[in-house]
Amino acid sequence: MADGSGRKKGPVRFLSGVQPSGRLHLGNYFGALRQHIALQDEGEAFYFIANYHAMTTVQERDALEGQTLDVALDYLALGLDPAKAVFFRQSDVPEVAELAWVLSAVTAKGLLDRATSYKDKVQRGIAASVGLYYYPMLMAADILIYRSHIVPVGEDQIQHIEMTRDMAQSFNNTYGVVFPLPKPRLDAGAKVPGIDGQKMSKSYNNAIEIFQEGKPLRKRVMSIVTDSTPLEEPKHPEGCNVFSLYKLFSTEAEQEELAEKYRAGGFGYGDAKIMLLEKINETFGPYREERRRLEGDPGYVESVLAEGGARARAEAQATIKSVREAAGLGKMPVPAGSPVSARQG
Repeated sequence: MADGSGRKKGPVRFLSGVQPSGRLHLGNYFGALRQHIALQDEGEAFYFIANYHAMTTVQERDALEGQTLDVALDYLALGLDPAKAVFFRQSDVPEVAELAWVLSAVTAKGLLDRATSYKDKVQRGIAASVGLYYYPMLMAADILIYRSHIVPVGEDQIQHIEMTRDMAQSFNNTYGVVFPLPKPRLDAGAKVPGIDGQKMSKSYNNAIEIFQEGKPLRKRVMSIVTDSTPLEEPKHPEGCNVFSLYKLFSTEAEQEELAEKYRAGGFGYGDAKIMLLEKINETFGPYREERRRLEGDPGYVESVLAEGGARARAEAQATIKSVREAAGLGKMPVPAGSPVSARQG
C-alpha cells in the first residue's frame, strides 16, 4: 500500500514545531505540548524547535540560543521521550530552506497575500519583513520535507495547513507526485485565555508561564481580569477568565462544584483564583524538579537535539533527493572531503 507520494505506506507521521520566542505558557501547553507528548505513542512523531521562524522577532544571538534551550528543557521535562519522538532544532536541517525555495517557484503570490497571520502580526507591531511574509512557505517546507500526514495545530494555524496542501498539490501537479497532502488535527484545549481575556500569547504580555512558580506565579494568577460583581452577589462562570482557565485543569465534577459556588454568591473571584493557583501547582509541580535536573545537564539536552537533528536530516535529504529528481535539479552535492568525493576524485 502506498501514500500520495508513491512510497510504501508506513505508520502515521505527526509533525509540529514551537517557536523559541519566549518562555512557553499555558496556551502552548494546552494548545500544543500536551497533545504532542500524547501523540508520541500513536505514530511517528517529529517535533522541532522553530528557530528559523523565530528570527523574524528574536534577533539577539544569545536570546535565540537561550530560548531554544528553554523550549528543549520544557518538552523533555514534561515527558517528551527522545526514544519515541524525533526532537530537533529546525536549523539543524538546512534542506528545509532549499525546499521552501522550490515551493516558492510553484506557488502563486496571491496565496501568501491572503495569509491572515501575517496581517495580524503586522497590526500588532511586528516588523513587516520578507521573512514574516514568507512564513507560510517555510512552514509548508517544514511539514512536507518529512512527508508528514498529520499536523497538530491551533485554530489560528489551520489556514497555513490549507496553504501547505495547496503548495504540495501545485508541486505534484507540476512535477509528479512527491508529497502526501497533510491534514490538521485540532486539540480540544487549543483556545486558552490570557489574564486579560484575549488569546494567551507572549506578544500580548498576558501569559502564565508553564514553569513559573512561587510569588511570580501567584502574582500573575491574582492579576487575571474579572468583572466588578461584589463578593456577596451571584456570579456567572460562563465568560469568566478564571473559570475558563480552571476548566483546563479540572474534572467535570470539579467544574460543576466551582460553578455552583459562583452562582450561590458569597464567593469571590479571589477565592476562585486561589483554587486555580492550586490546580496549576498540582499539575506542573512534579515536572519542576525534573526541569531543574535537566538544566544542570546541558550536555544531555544537546545530545538529544543533535541525535534528533541527524534523524530528521536523513529524512529530509531523502525527500530533497526525490524533489531534485522530479524537478530536474540534479543530484545532491557531495560535501568536499567526504569518502564519496574522495573516490570520485
